[in-house]
Amino acid sequence: MPSVATGANLANRDLLYLGVSGDGDSASIGLGQFAHAMRRNVNMVYIVENNGVYGLTKGQFSATADKGSKSKKGVVNQDSPVDLVGLAMQLGASFVARSFSGDKAQLVPLIKAAMGHGGAAFIDVISPCVTFNNHAGSTRSYDWVREHNEAVSRIDLILGRQEITVDYAPGEVIDVEQHDGTTLRLKKLHTDYDPTDRVAAMAYMQGHAAKGELVTGLLYLEAEAGDLHAAQHTSARPLNSLGTADLCPGAAALERLNASWR
Repeated sequence: MPSVATGANLANRDLLYLGVSGDGDSASIGLGQFAHAMRRNVNMVYIVENNGVYGLTKGQFSATADKGSKSKKGVVNQDSPVDLVGLAMQLGASFVARSFSGDKAQLVPLIKAAMGHGGAAFIDVISPCVTFNNHAGSTRSYDWVREHNEAVSRIDLILGRQEITVDYAPGEVIDVEQHDGTTLRLKKLHTDYDPTDRVAAMAYMQGHAAKGELVTGLLYLEAEAGDLHAAQHTSARPLNSLGTADLCPGAAALERLNASWR
């Protein structure tokens, strides 16, 4: 997603770019693309749905899973997690936030603010993973459906679950129980928090992470940030609107350009 969005953004700066990715992609195979989109300050909203597992491939740990956490099968994760929020701030993203998918009162304004930001806006959305109906004997398991499918489509069933929602005040810490019995501990930023200090924001997050708390809210903002177009001094006109005469001005113009470098 990041490379496609970057190319499209360079071709037409007049569009609004919203990209949605997962923690399995952005923190693993797509980590390089994530890093360069942040450091180049591509003018886009980059949303990661972060649940710490590869939900569609039977629950392996993703790179964002906490060390020591257990899978549904009881396996303990031995690897240190990739902190996408910390990486985004370290790499130069000019808008960094985290929220919980069940807290729409906080998440929706963050997305709106990110859409109005003029640079790389990253939002880490903690999204609980659903549980699959995949036991032996079920007529809605992967194996049963695939054996009885006519191969014109691929059908996998996800059981419906009651929506997890939260409502907690700024500065408050709340424990949120997940469908699998695990608990998320969320801390909402208090109203006196200063999101304009990048170093202080990183230290604040790490301090609360050490206590097992995931800080939510607008974590960092560089209000006057430039974007990739400003850094590269690209044409004010969208590149996809430039014709042959604009892109190939002729031999005389090429000679003048070469002469300027002699």
